[in-house]
Amino acid sequence: MRQTLQGKLIVLAITGSIAAVECVRLAHELRRKGAEVQAVLSDAAMGIISPAALTYATGREVITAISGHVEHVIYCGDDRTADLLLIAPCTANTISKIACGIDDTTVTTFATTALGSGQPIVLSPAMHHSMYRHPAVMRNLEIVQEYGILVIPPRIEEGKAKVAAIEEIVLWCERAVSGQPLSGKKVLITSGACREPLDDVRVLTTRSSGQMGREIALEAFRLGAEVTVIHAGHFPAVLNISVETAGEMMEAVKKELDLGAEIYISAAAISDYAPNQREGKIPSGSEQQMILRPLPKIIDRALSDPKIRTIGFKLGDDAEDLGRELLKRGASLVVANPPSVMGSPAGTFLIMGDGPDIAVSTKEEVAFEICRRL
Repeated sequence: MRQTLQGKLIVLAITGSIAAVECVRLAHELRRKGAEVQAVLSDAAMGIISPAALTYATGREVITAISGHVEHVIYCGDDRTADLLLIAPCTANTISKIACGIDDTTVTTFATTALGSGQPIVLSPAMHHSMYRHPAVMRNLEIVQEYGILVIPPRIEEGKAKVAAIEEIVLWCERAVSGQPLSGKKVLITSGACREPLDDVRVLTTRSSGQMGREIALEAFRLGAEVTVIHAGHFPAVLNISVETAGEMMEAVKKELDLGAEIYISAAAISDYAPNQREGKIPSGSEQQMILRPLPKIIDRALSDPKIRTIGFKLGDDAEDLGRELLKRGASLVVANPPSVMGSPAGTFLIMGDGPDIAVSTKEEVAFEICRRL
């Protein structure tokens, strides 16, 4: 696991939502990514989770009150020692106080100080859905975003606006402290396998797991990009467009490119052929023949527009030669790899273009190198 938060100090400010019980796991995950974590609890939060639990999870004494040491200034003031203020979970009460400049708890004092000093702030709301829909709460969420606070969309489930998943909160923290070198860039990624129907129950597909597309999408998000992924799955923090067949993927790619995507990363195992679909279910027990129709190449649509920066992937024993041909046709980068890496987290990947060729051994490293070169 890459230490994406190595050397960063994150203030984890916790308010009085029942979701506070997740904060031990959240602190552990932030530390696994390399961060130091300083917990701050409001009085209401201490009614839900013990300061001792957060002391254990962070390895630091928890701040439960502002003392003569002016902890809020030390961590979040002009000469701050912390890199980020993360308020998770954040109640409707605390959101509205921050929006209105009210400062009457440890958490709001830290927020006031961080806003005044320009420190990055990430906020993860958690409350009942009816509270989340309150017009004043909705407006106050807009206000705090106007202040520059990053607000993580909650999960709407079971009548509640639940705190975001821990993985997603960590991603937003990584984004907030990355410097966001891809800010303002629209990145479009195709990922995973396509499924071409053979009859009403059977499909032709590949072993692709979508892991490559996932690693690239999350890395681009960390670096500040606006990321859209066209696939059959779901990745956190990004816009997911659901498709199954190569034809559906082609139409979705055309639409997104027309809407202004600037970077296209073709990480999907897009079907080269599709069968003529038969009605009903083909009977079992007898030999069958099928005709496979060649399908148009989606990457050709991106390569036809020189304003779109295109990254391609080539799979096969001749992947390197095919990749160099793709570079000649206008691709910015090509990743070549043998068939054995499909569905596997590691292997041998050769990255060509926009700099010297480099060989890496994991999909996480591929994502890091592609986004670094972008």
